[in-house]
Amino acid sequence: MSDWEADSDGDGDGDGGGSGAAALPERPPVPEAGSAAARGPRTWQRRGEQGVKPLRFRLDSTVIGALIGRGGAKIRELEDLSGSRIQIIRGEHEAEVKIFGNDVTQNKAKMLIDDLVKKCSQTYPAERTEKAFFKHQDFSYNNSQDSSCDFVKCRNAPQKSVIDWTSLRENKARYEAMKWADLPPIEKNFYKESPTVASMSREEVENWRKENNDITCDDLKGGEKRYIPNPACKFEDAFKHYPDVMANIRKVGFQKPTPIQSQGWPIILQGIDLIGIAQTGTGKTLAYLMPGFVHLDSQPIPRHQRDGPGMLVLIPTRELALQVEAECSKYTYKGIKSICIYGGGDRKGQINMVTKGVDIVIATPGRLNDLQKNNFINLKSITYLVLDEADRMLDMGFEPQIMKILIDIRPDRQTVMTSATWPDGVRRLAKSYLKDPMIVYVGTLDLTAVNTVEQQVVVIPEEEKRAFTRYFIDTMKPTDKVIIFVGKKLIADDLSSDFSLQGIPVQSLHGNREQCDREQALNDFKKGKVRILIATDLASRGLDVHDVTHVFNFDFPRNIEEYVHRVGRTGRAGRTGEAVTLVTRNDWRIASELIDILERANQAVPEELISMAERYKQFKLKKEIEKDLGRPQGRSQKRF
Repeated sequence: MSDWEADSDGDGDGDGGGSGAAALPERPPVPEAGSAAARGPRTWQRRGEQGVKPLRFRLDSTVIGALIGRGGAKIRELEDLSGSRIQIIRGEHEAEVKIFGNDVTQNKAKMLIDDLVKKCSQTYPAERTEKAFFKHQDFSYNNSQDSSCDFVKCRNAPQKSVIDWTSLRENKARYEAMKWADLPPIEKNFYKESPTVASMSREEVENWRKENNDITCDDLKGGEKRYIPNPACKFEDAFKHYPDVMANIRKVGFQKPTPIQSQGWPIILQGIDLIGIAQTGTGKTLAYLMPGFVHLDSQPIPRHQRDGPGMLVLIPTRELALQVEAECSKYTYKGIKSICIYGGGDRKGQINMVTKGVDIVIATPGRLNDLQKNNFINLKSITYLVLDEADRMLDMGFEPQIMKILIDIRPDRQTVMTSATWPDGVRRLAKSYLKDPMIVYVGTLDLTAVNTVEQQVVVIPEEEKRAFTRYFIDTMKPTDKVIIFVGKKLIADDLSSDFSLQGIPVQSLHGNREQCDREQALNDFKKGKVRILIATDLASRGLDVHDVTHVFNFDFPRNIEEYVHRVGRTGRAGRTGEAVTLVTRNDWRIASELIDILERANQAVPEELISMAERYKQFKLKKEIEKDLGRPQGRSQKRF
């Protein structure tokens, strides 16, 4: 790309103020626009001004596209800004540029073009082809005037080379090493096994696990298996050396750890990644929060010197995020600050709090991905990561956001994943983002409802559901509290309106309500201002209201997993509960799975449900036979 060159046009006063510019050698006069002589090399030009001495210079043809712009837009913009007229005549390898106007407008146009050329030279090396330049910058022009567009293919186009994948992999490894090289080290092992726990025999450990909801543990590390720690049967067994944690536990009055806490704490406190599979309401939140407090406070770099939060808890819904944040605030530990980040909340306020500095971020993936993408939060400082309700996050389609977030968190972090089920999606996520984890699951990996809930299934016609629901409400005791689950937001609003008109105080909870209304509904239900909450499956996961006595399934959920989670909203924290489920003819596809759930929990199975499951089985068998025989199946099938 050539430097600027000025031409005095024969009388020495047309340099346009270009100091240090080399004079052009004598060239034939340039034909006027539109003349026959001008129809040689490709030309883009505007009519010159008669009697005005132009400022002339040459440019490499590879940058003329940038100077012209799409459809001439860029050169028109330069003319408008400078007040001059610009004429461009293309040659084979160079183009001649002429600027018409007075000294001021010529100088201004020259400066603008000079800036543009400098930007181009910084972005594109001289050997770049014109075609590549236009492709990258989205510049284009009409080249239909010249059929010999060899210069577009370009005389100095780089030759296509074979990709060296080995070199790329090595460079990636080096880049990753450089990316995390300046981060401080992480301390993970803070566990000091008590003599009581250490003295437990293998038989005692197995009996304890069997008696406490049949706990099963496994080491998922490849190769030689590690020793799985004995359970911490008392709070002192895990946190004897952390008096502030013990003070919090005594303050809330807990008697003993839950099974997931007893077995999970020794693993997490040793710095080992953990997968915790347990039913809802079994204490999974405290299973990761308490060791998280110890982890944050015991790092080599003090909290106030870190460039960002140290602990991140990813949660699928706003309600669960606020619930975990409330738990986190309840157990104050050495001034640790936490914040809840979720979509629908005050984004500006969340940004202000994050930028002021916090230790724990509890977030839904969508909003966190938004703040991370806009550089409001630094995730490189995260050393303790929790993926809470991982199965629900995958069900809600958060996997792409989760992966984007995890890429920017240091790989040597400690990670805890909790889930109520263990489907293939959760297994894949665990394999990708946990390092040599141990898994602890309470009960069985087979889907089952909590054994503290009495389940009642009522097979009923669709048109009688509302009347039965009203009968159920009329028979509620003054101390009863119920969540009525529906399948659609519209039904939730419809039932709420009907009950309100009948003088029955209710609240509703679904995704179409404003966040403030959702928080108010949940708060009214928790405090007992209303005893009936009508909700979609938004409330089926992790919602912690201890005194819910009944779950009423007005509509059966979309899958059997959601049924188990709905039932888990009652019978929590050592209490018992009841679940009433209405099943109609439209739900016959799930009858067999529902029977399995009831049988595992030793619940009564209605004869109508068994008959429904058998009829659906026969219907499916008939369809398979007709498909195999190639016979038409008809426009409709009679179910009963």
